[in-house]
Amino acid sequence: MAPVAFRTFPFFLSCLLLCPHSFLSHPLCTDSRAPFTLKSPLKFCPYSGSVCCNATQDEQLQKLYQATNISDPDCASIVKSILCARCDQFSAELFRVTSGPRSVPVLCNSSVTANSSQPQQARDNFCSRAWDLCQNVSMLNSPFSTSLEGQGGSRVDANFTKLTVTWQSKTEFCNAFGGESADGSLCFDGEPVTLNSSGTPSSPSGLCLEKISNGSYLCMVAHPDGSNRAFFANQKGKIWLGTIPKEGSGGVIELDESSPFLDISDEVHYDSEFGLLGMAVHPKFTENGRFFVSFNCDKVKRPACSGRCSCNSDDSCDPSKLPADAGSSPCQYQSVIAEFTVNDTTSQPNLATSANPVEVRRIFTMGLPFTNHHGGQILFGPADGYLYFMMGDGGGDDDPYNFAQNKKSLLGKILRLDIDNIPSATEESTLGLWGSYSIPKDNPYTEDKELQPEIWAFGFRNPWRCSFDSKRPSYFLCADVGKDRYEEVDIITKGGNYGWRIYEGPYINTPLVSPGVNTSLNSINPIFPVMGYNHSAVNNTEGSASITGGYFYRSSTDPCMYGRYLFADLFGGAVWAGTEFPEDSGNFTTNLLSVSCASDSPMECISTPGSSLPAFGYIFSFGEDNSKDVCFLASSGVYRVVPPSRCKYTCSKEIETNVSAPTPPPSHARQLNKHLFETLIFVLTFSVLLRLYSA
Repeated sequence: MAPVAFRTFPFFLSCLLLCPHSFLSHPLCTDSRAPFTLKSPLKFCPYSGSVCCNATQDEQLQKLYQATNISDPDCASIVKSILCARCDQFSAELFRVTSGPRSVPVLCNSSVTANSSQPQQARDNFCSRAWDLCQNVSMLNSPFSTSLEGQGGSRVDANFTKLTVTWQSKTEFCNAFGGESADGSLCFDGEPVTLNSSGTPSSPSGLCLEKISNGSYLCMVAHPDGSNRAFFANQKGKIWLGTIPKEGSGGVIELDESSPFLDISDEVHYDSEFGLLGMAVHPKFTENGRFFVSFNCDKVKRPACSGRCSCNSDDSCDPSKLPADAGSSPCQYQSVIAEFTVNDTTSQPNLATSANPVEVRRIFTMGLPFTNHHGGQILFGPADGYLYFMMGDGGGDDDPYNFAQNKKSLLGKILRLDIDNIPSATEESTLGLWGSYSIPKDNPYTEDKELQPEIWAFGFRNPWRCSFDSKRPSYFLCADVGKDRYEEVDIITKGGNYGWRIYEGPYINTPLVSPGVNTSLNSINPIFPVMGYNHSAVNNTEGSASITGGYFYRSSTDPCMYGRYLFADLFGGAVWAGTEFPEDSGNFTTNLLSVSCASDSPMECISTPGSSLPAFGYIFSFGEDNSKDVCFLASSGVYRVVPPSRCKYTCSKEIETNVSAPTPPPSHARQLNKHLFETLIFVLTFSVLLRLYSA
C-alpha cells in the first residue's frame, strides 16, 4: 500500500435500540426525499423556507380542502392545517411513513411529555381541539375518513358528514389520530414543526483512545451474532475474524494473521487506489452464512473478471475516446461485488472460522474509466435490508465526462440493490443489469424516469465511509472527498442530488476540462453538506486533505461523546465531532477535538511530535463493534474510544454515570447457591408432605 499517493482519495457498521420507534425526525418528506427551498412562496399552504410541497402539490391540497365543503370557519382552519402538514419539512415523521400510509398526521394530544424534541407549546392537546371544533361539522371527502387499520375504525364512505358518525367520543377519536410523543417523536400541533432550541450543547473536552492492535485494516464489521467478534479486512484482499477485548481489560485484539477467514488476494488488483475496499455481512448471516466483498480486479490479468464499461452509449460516452491513465487502458480495471459463503465449512454459520474462497455469485461488475475515485464501500440498510454500494465518479480531473450528474451513469452515485431476489441470467440480460441482483421497487427511478433503476442518490465525487445511525436508521451519513477546497458530510436521502461537479461542498466548482456534457447551475436543486471543513483548516497546501467518514457515537463508554458524529481527515492530523442542535433538526456544528492516548493503553501509543495526538499515520476508516464502541482504523494500528477520565479529560456525565450506576447483578455463584437453597427447601417440603400423606 502507498498512502502517500492518496492526494484526493482516502483508504479505508448491530443496532442500539433505545426505543422501539424507527425515528425519522430529521427533515424528510413523506416520499423519503429531502425537503427543498422554494423560489416563490406557496399560494395555499402557509409554509416557506424548507418545504416538502411544490406549487403543483400545493394546488392539489387546495382542491382537497375545497372538496370538504366545510362551512364552519374554525373547523375549516383546522382541516386546512392538517392537509397542509404534508408540506412540513418533517412530514415523514408526522405521517409515520415507516408504519404505513395514513391520511392524517399524528396529532399532538395531552400525553406529550417533556421527552419530546418539540417545545412546550407543541404539547397542547391539538387533537382534542380538532375534535371540539369539528365533531358536529358536516364535511365531504374528509381526511379522517380513512386511517390506519386498527386506529380509526373501518373505512367509511367519503361522503359521511360528521366525526361523531364514526367516533363516539373524543377519547376514541384521539386514540385513532393522536400521538403519545413520550418516545421523543414529533406530532402535529396545527403549525409548522419547530424544535426545542433552548439551551446550548457543551463541547467535549477531548477524546481519549487506547491502542488495541498494530494491524492496518481498511474495513471492520461487527459479527452479526452480537458477540465481541468482528471481521477485519486489509486492502490486499485478506479478511480475518478477530475478538475485541472488553474496554478496560487491558487486552488487545486477538487475531491470527497467519489464518485469514477469507483470502482472495489472488483475485484482487492491489495498488494505491485499488484493492479490497468494502465488505458487508448479510443481516441473517447466522442463518444463511452469506457475506459480500467489494474489490477491484484487472481484466488483463484475469479475463473472467471483465464486465461492461461504465463509459458506454447509455450515458453518451465513447470508451475509445477516453485517454490512457497511468499506463492502463479505459475500463481495464473493474469494480466488483462478489458473494461468498461459510456454509461449505460449517453447519452453523455463527461458528464458522473460515469461508469458501470460491465466489457463490458475482453480484456486480463494472469497468472503471480512470484509476481513481472508486468508492467501494458496501453496507446493508438496517431498516430495509437492501445492499448500498458507494461509487465514486470514476476519476479524472473534475469528473471530465460529468458522470456524477449524468442520471444514466452509475458513477458518482450511491446504488441500492436487492440481493435476496436473484434474477435469472435471461432477466439480467433483458433488464440490462450489471450482475445478479434485482431492483427495489421503491428506488427513486419510479418517480424520476431519467434515473437508472439502481440509483438511490447521486452527485458524489468519491464517497468514503458511510454509516447508518444505530439509534435513528433514517440518518444515513456519507463523507464525500473534496477536490482542493472542501471536505463534506451529507445526510443521504432518496433521489438526492449532492451537487458534484457543479458544487464542491457549498462552493461553486468550475471544471478545468469538460469533454462531457455540462450541467447548468440553475438546472439542479442540490442538497448541501451538514458538516465539513475547508482544506485550510488542516493544511495550507492545496489539495492535501481528504475526509474519512465515521459514526454517530452510541456507546456509553464516553457519555460526553454520545450522539455526536465522529469523522477525521485521512492524513491523521485532525478529528472532529459533529453535534446536532436542536436534536433531530439536521443542523450540525463541528468541534475540532483534542485527542490523546490513555497512559495505560494496552499497546504503546506514540504521540505526534509536539502534540498529544496519536501518531495515526493515515486514518483509513472507522469501525463500530456490537457494544457500539468506535474504533479508528489507521495505518499505525487500531485505536478505540475509551472513558475520557483515562486521559484526564473532564466529563460531568461520566461522573454522574459512575455515581448513579446500578447495583451489579449477583454473581453466578450467588445465583447458583440461591437456586440450590430454593431446591433444597422444595425437596424438604415435598418429603414432609409425602410422609404425612403416607401416614
